[in-house]
Amino acid sequence: MAVAMVTTAVEQTPTIDEPVYVGTAVVYVQQHSLRYNPEHPPLGKLIIASGLVFAHPHLDAGFKGDQTALGRRVLYESGNDPWRVMWWARLPVIVLTLLFGLVVLAFARELVGPAGGLVALALYAFSPDVIAHGSLATLDVPASGFLLTSVWLLWRARRRPLLHLPLAGAALGAAVATKMSTLPAVPVLMLLAVASVWHARGLRTPAGTRPVDTPSGTRPPDRPALTRPLGTSAEAQALGASAKARLLGLAAAGATGMALVALAVVWATYFAVDPQLRWTAPADLPAVHGLRGLFVDRLPFPQPYRDGMRVQFGFENATWQGFLFGRLYHGGLWYYLPAALLVKTPLGMQALWLAGAVAMVSIPRLRPAAPYLLIPPALLLAAAMTGSRDLGVRYALFIPVFLAVAAAGVVAFRRRWAHIATAALVLFVAVSSLLTYPYYLPYSNEAFGGPSKTHLRLHDSNVDWGQDLGRLADRLDRRYPHEKVWLVYKGAGVPSYYGIDAADPRKAPPGEVHGLLVVSDTSVAKADGRLAALLATSRPIDEVGHSITIYRR
Repeated sequence: MAVAMVTTAVEQTPTIDEPVYVGTAVVYVQQHSLRYNPEHPPLGKLIIASGLVFAHPHLDAGFKGDQTALGRRVLYESGNDPWRVMWWARLPVIVLTLLFGLVVLAFARELVGPAGGLVALALYAFSPDVIAHGSLATLDVPASGFLLTSVWLLWRARRRPLLHLPLAGAALGAAVATKMSTLPAVPVLMLLAVASVWHARGLRTPAGTRPVDTPSGTRPPDRPALTRPLGTSAEAQALGASAKARLLGLAAAGATGMALVALAVVWATYFAVDPQLRWTAPADLPAVHGLRGLFVDRLPFPQPYRDGMRVQFGFENATWQGFLFGRLYHGGLWYYLPAALLVKTPLGMQALWLAGAVAMVSIPRLRPAAPYLLIPPALLLAAAMTGSRDLGVRYALFIPVFLAVAAAGVVAFRRRWAHIATAALVLFVAVSSLLTYPYYLPYSNEAFGGPSKTHLRLHDSNVDWGQDLGRLADRLDRRYPHEKVWLVYKGAGVPSYYGIDAADPRKAPPGEVHGLLVVSDTSVAKADGRLAALLATSRPIDEVGHSITIYRR
């Protein structure tokens, strides 16, 4: 996984979102200002900034453009080397992605032993989506990994709540301070915290019994209480009800304490950028009314966080173009994310996810873990399915992260054929993942034709996110030197920086467009008008990275 991510990070040019995060991270470190990219909390960009301090990027303090122009200024207009800047920006996310793999291993091992841990780790490490986005300076993998870490610590709190609940709160706060889309999981994790404390304390004082005092008047904190039956059934019921009430109060206090730690982490990330928390709301800040507006106003988060939520709600109110199974449409489809996951997840992985989920709910010793591993991703997926931006499975990246652990449950089936089938499916996943190397972003499984066919069914960050501009420059230089190039590129890179001398075919009379017509596959999927007419009269002759098609005219 490390080799795959490093190779990908070194070869790929900036994707659409990365320059914004990189530019914002530079402003955080050099100017201590929160004015850019408020729609995402600071922590993910602070993680990116931890690598950028080694790249020493220059940015003139007087820059006044928007966040898109900021990214372009940092990478291409300030004398910086974009290859070097992007490598150092991506490296902290790569390291964090690998560390989350250790969380996957530890969680699964605690549930089903070393064999299950290795199954979970294999599914995580060979996941094309995790590799693809774990090698980018973006926020999806960090948010998903922090959330899984919080759930793992909540599971461990079933035995040592005083130690693990604060740590779970810190991890939850890190997730919420990275992406706002993790907020729907907060109530679920608080309920899981209640369940963990209830379990931990309930083991020590069973209802209907009275603890027997030890010679010192107390009992060791980590050993079950010695008990004796109460004298009468009425006394047992009264003490049992009282004990349950105290236990419920203690569990609620533990969950509240975890939430307060998470809240403190969110505030700390904003103070880390600007200790004075200076903030001016953007002039074009969307107005949010109704229940959403009431919800945002009542959140105990910093004003920049709440205004960032208003920006996100503004995005959700916009109408976006989607592309699924060859159909271009406007608006969101509720089934888009499940369908996209069906295309972009290795077939063996899908089978193991399903078998692991069945094991979690059907095998008694695993059943207590099912709410921890299945409810948070299910709730987040349901929330994401209501969104209006059908732009990629990165909006559901928590699915391969959580279900890698759940899939480890298959080793709990006490059947030799089950173990053989598990090994075969893991091998199938590994081979499918290795065959797509190094083009992980446009991966699709064999049932849908593999990476070379993804652009026929999906678009945007599923296949073409601007990552192959450098590879295109190399291809044109090697195979098509001195030819006239017409380019329609969807991405944040600057073609001329990479030596691509091209014109926009949409701005010239069709009769003048001769030579090579190079089009990003997302632009092909969304083509209309003049571009559609040009494509209809062109012949495809080559492709780059399964994301850019070269035509001959």
